[in-house]
Amino acid sequence: MKAAVVREVPDGFVDILEDWKPRDLSFGDALVDVEYVGLCHTDLHCANGDFGNPNELGERNGAFRRVIGHEGVGRVSKLGEGASDYLKVGDRVSIAWFYDACGVCDFCVSGNETFCRNVRNSGYTIDGAMSQQVVVNAKYAVKVPEGLDPVEATSITCAGVTMYKSLKVGETKPGQWVSVHGAGGLGNLAVQYAHNVFGAHVAVIDGNEDKLAAAHANGAEVMINRKKVEDVAAEVQKATGGVHNAQVTAVNATAFNQAVDSLRPMGKLVAVALPQGDMALNIAKTVLDGIEVRGSLVGTRADLKEAFQFGAEGKVKPIVEKVAFSDINEVIDEMKNGKITGRKVFDFTTL
Repeated sequence: MKAAVVREVPDGFVDILEDWKPRDLSFGDALVDVEYVGLCHTDLHCANGDFGNPNELGERNGAFRRVIGHEGVGRVSKLGEGASDYLKVGDRVSIAWFYDACGVCDFCVSGNETFCRNVRNSGYTIDGAMSQQVVVNAKYAVKVPEGLDPVEATSITCAGVTMYKSLKVGETKPGQWVSVHGAGGLGNLAVQYAHNVFGAHVAVIDGNEDKLAAAHANGAEVMINRKKVEDVAAEVQKATGGVHNAQVTAVNATAFNQAVDSLRPMGKLVAVALPQGDMALNIAKTVLDGIEVRGSLVGTRADLKEAFQFGAEGKVKPIVEKVAFSDINEVIDEMKNGKITGRKVFDFTTL
């Protein structure tokens, strides 16, 4: 079967293998026939070896190539021993970045399982969703509601739950102002969850007019093209009086710096994107304005279940476009160049 794998020397792109086979089922595992998989910017980081070479983290003997992908949706086709306690054949489930964790550490038992020190991540420390079949831990594979379009569900599996959780981390309340720095796949869903679920006002910053237009159509009230203004933060402050929390989804350090300066006193910056490098943080402003900086890492199984439900209820509708799996490297190139509005989703049902 076909699978997209990190190249032997990671370079940001992938090879399509024709004879890939998933690992054998262990206790508690389930086999999933993949239907659709979205491409996330984190996949590019993995394919580029930005977090370390994922090919060196393999659990098999001999040569190893990691399958990328963590915005996957598919149907359970086979259950390993012990998996029937959680899933049944035919269930539609997610293949998310948060693959599984130890289940017993302080983080796992306190509702913070994504920070488990023994966490496994799809497409990085364990094979991901970008193959015709994938093995999941049945206890951790969240079911997709029947009322949710499976193509749209792919985006919620990562981008959606990531932004839903980050808005929680920012303690977003009805009537507050939220700024979203970067209006791509993450940012557009941030707008929808902030506006439609949390009842907040939204300002969006991006350099692409099409992405700004899409954000406006989904509820953003202030749109700022960072390429057309001299001082982004000053424009945000002028339009909103300073935001209560800033959500940074753009993969560049400049966006983080602009976000800090967009905050009102006691505002919260929530770091979501993962650019390389450091963020500048003025000590005096941080102290005198009571600024908080928080990191938000995807979401738990409970967060994903909630995020899916809002999608099933029609409160969130990801922008998605089905594309051929054979075009994956062209799509990677488009994402690298910031040309994608929403998400492009690979259709495995046609293979």
